[in-house]
Amino acid sequence: MEFGSCWQAVVENVRDGLVVVDTSGKIAAVNPAMERMTGFSAEELVGQTCRILNCTGCRFIGGENGEPWCELFKTGKARNRECVLTNRDGRVVHVLKSAVPMNDAEGNPIGVVETLTDISETVHQKEEILYLRKNLMMDEGFFGMIGTSEPMRQLYDLIASVARSQAPVLIRGKSGTGKELAARAIHESSPRKDQPFIKVNCAALNENLLESELFGHVKGAYTGAGKDRVGRFEAAHGGTLFLDEIGDIPLSTQIKLLRVLEEMEIERVGDHKPIPVDVRIVSATNKDLDAMILTGTFREDFYFRINVFPIVCPPLTSRKEDIPILARRLIAQATTKNGHHVSGITAEAMDCLVSWHWPGNVRELRNVIEYALVLCRGELIGKEHLPLTLTRPEVSDIQTGPRYAPAQEEREALIEALKKTGGNQSEAGRLLGVSRVTVWKRMKKFGIHAE
Repeated sequence: MEFGSCWQAVVENVRDGLVVVDTSGKIAAVNPAMERMTGFSAEELVGQTCRILNCTGCRFIGGENGEPWCELFKTGKARNRECVLTNRDGRVVHVLKSAVPMNDAEGNPIGVVETLTDISETVHQKEEILYLRKNLMMDEGFFGMIGTSEPMRQLYDLIASVARSQAPVLIRGKSGTGKELAARAIHESSPRKDQPFIKVNCAALNENLLESELFGHVKGAYTGAGKDRVGRFEAAHGGTLFLDEIGDIPLSTQIKLLRVLEEMEIERVGDHKPIPVDVRIVSATNKDLDAMILTGTFREDFYFRINVFPIVCPPLTSRKEDIPILARRLIAQATTKNGHHVSGITAEAMDCLVSWHWPGNVRELRNVIEYALVLCRGELIGKEHLPLTLTRPEVSDIQTGPRYAPAQEEREALIEALKKTGGNQSEAGRLLGVSRVTVWKRMKKFGIHAE
């Protein structure tokens, strides 16, 4: 048997789909496994553009005037990329794709050969496991998110749905509602879960530093740039980039980000060499971006690019049935972490928690629990251990949580925290939910000495 006929027999009998595409994007050949996977016959596929398969893992860069059609001619081979294609009947097929460009003897591109493994059954099994985890183990948390209320169930469903795609996600919600947890849940339940999850706090950096953080810089790009630096886009390659507080990004940076999101290429500050990146973009904000668009402080085209799939984290007031679960979980976490002796909370104290309007959401609830743990000397947190703003709202016109507790209560809590930490101001600040500097200022204010 000649080698050519042997090769033909191998191609026709392998279980994986195989397709050859020329530089113009037209299918040149397929094997029988590819026909079974797609529902199209070879006669129907050969000569058609590869767009007919609607594969999510493909990126097109040209096709006109002899320019190579596929991104692979530019970036090289792709290996084990999870993608989704659509077969002839409109059914979604999950595939694991590997591809490599082919060149002639002179090194000129002549086509791309791809192998596709049908992993639909594996994906469906993972989805069933995720469903069981979400519905049968809700009390244990959904990727760190706690709650069994209807708003949270709807949020879990949205996260599970969008995690399977590569679409940019914009997470909206008030401060303290768990937007970062939602972003991590999207990453952890996606095909990119084994790749990096990189966070950028856009509000914490000025314009120049933000661009360097996002795109990196080369040595000498600006004063103080003593060496080349990899940016967050490169660090997140293959994984997820979480842009927190995206409403604080300057307009000039929005323009550059828009170009990056369209082309999936970055340029380091001080350099003009394009660097291909493969990242999933998840953004979050507590600002009204629609109003910012009207005032000209946020670009509409950038907004549409990041807001392909919107998600809203519900405020704590809309899911008060979750407060008992959250409170008990926060007490258990603090007990494990800090060695507290507290084992629970009284019914009277829980009623106070459920009745409060929680302007600071889950973050405020955590601070309240930490505050109560400092004062509680028994096994159960009682009403007397909670901030007066929860138990006696009339003592303050500003009802925004324990940080506005009256002076005497604040002083007693500080003394108790210092006692528990042996005078360690950093640890006392952690117990009180404030910084070490704030602890020092309060000690000075109340005339408290560490010894």
